[in-house]
Amino acid sequence: MDFLEILKNDNSLLCMLILLFVLLLVVIFLVIKNIKLNKRYETFIKKLGNSKSIEEDLKKYMDRVERIERQNSELVRACDMLDNNLKVCIQKTGMVRYNAFKDTGSELSFALALLDRENNGVVLNGIYSREMSNIYAKPVKKGIPVYKVSEEEERAIAKAIEN
Repeated sequence: MDFLEILKNDNSLLCMLILLFVLLLVVIFLVIKNIKLNKRYETFIKKLGNSKSIEEDLKKYMDRVERIERQNSELVRACDMLDNNLKVCIQKTGMVRYNAFKDTGSELSFALALLDRENNGVVLNGIYSREMSNIYAKPVKKGIPVYKVSEEEERAIAKAIEN
């Protein structure tokens, strides 16, 4: 049985007609659904009372994001620069008070170590006596004094490194 013989049959013709009608109804339904969906989309795109589209808002938002990214990278550079500067700033201190001479009280002499992040800096030693007061400074590199230091200066350096 070939296709033409099937078409000649009244029942098959009627079935095809019904199928065509159902397909036409489905197409009409889909068109109506599409129109409603387009209206909802247009309503969604328009802001109430503002008549600006989401597309414009997205462009503005992307511009803001790009500006913030630029500012963020500038802040990161500034923080890196500050971090590099902080490496050489005084970050650690250690102080020891003591009596340099037996005839003086109140521990008015002192040893003060001022060190950076890498334990470079200076140790100051202020020696007080009744007749005079002197302050000596000795450089410190990597936590080791460049010149010979007293016990108090050594303790001040150790305290600073602990901090």
